[in-house]
Amino acid sequence: MDIRFLGHACFELSDGDTRVLIDPFLTGNPKAGAEASEMNPTHIFLTHGHQDHYGDIVDIAKRTSAQVVAIVELASELEEEGVENVSNPNIGGTVEFDGGWVRLTPAWHTSTTPKGTVNTPAGLVINLGGQTVYHLGDTGLFSDLQLVKARDKVDVALVPIGGHFTMDRHDAVTAVDWVGADVVIPCHYNTFPPIETDDKAFQDDVAAKTSSRAVVLDPGESHTV
Repeated sequence: MDIRFLGHACFELSDGDTRVLIDPFLTGNPKAGAEASEMNPTHIFLTHGHQDHYGDIVDIAKRTSAQVVAIVELASELEEEGVENVSNPNIGGTVEFDGGWVRLTPAWHTSTTPKGTVNTPAGLVINLGGQTVYHLGDTGLFSDLQLVKARDKVDVALVPIGGHFTMDRHDAVTAVDWVGADVVIPCHYNTFPPIETDDKAFQDDVAAKTSSRAVVLDPGESHTV
């Protein structure tokens, strides 16, 4: 499976013909690693509805007919926008798809869509090609992050480190220790001035204080597991 970082909290997971796009904030993203028009996902997953995650989902979903998975309130808004292939789990719910599954977990944050729909933020535990990827979503540090590994071995964790709107790089090291993934990839940092941080210092702290390995990707770069 290839994991391509597309800037901010947006990732593309690819395995064979399956392409999962997460939080497609590309248009208006100063650090975007691709343009929305270039994306051709088979599936699109949302952690929550803030504009810097919701992004281009309506346009991409309509153009590609990708299966969209989003928490129920977001799913309802997307259907009202004319998106047809939508699944609407809530926290704890699992949606199966060809080649894998995705489960929504808690994330400690807030969320309202650009149109005003209030929704509960989520993390995403994604199994694709036999690998499990945990996108923590936008979250502060809270102890339930360590519960995911009680059910699934996490191969790769996608972890926010920018602070201000999410946990900072220091709390993120604790989260990494709790999640116990083999590899962690930082996200949600350096997109805007309030979330600028030192990714190299985070990488060094992960090496010194946890059993995980941090892989820092520039927007557009990929990591293969």
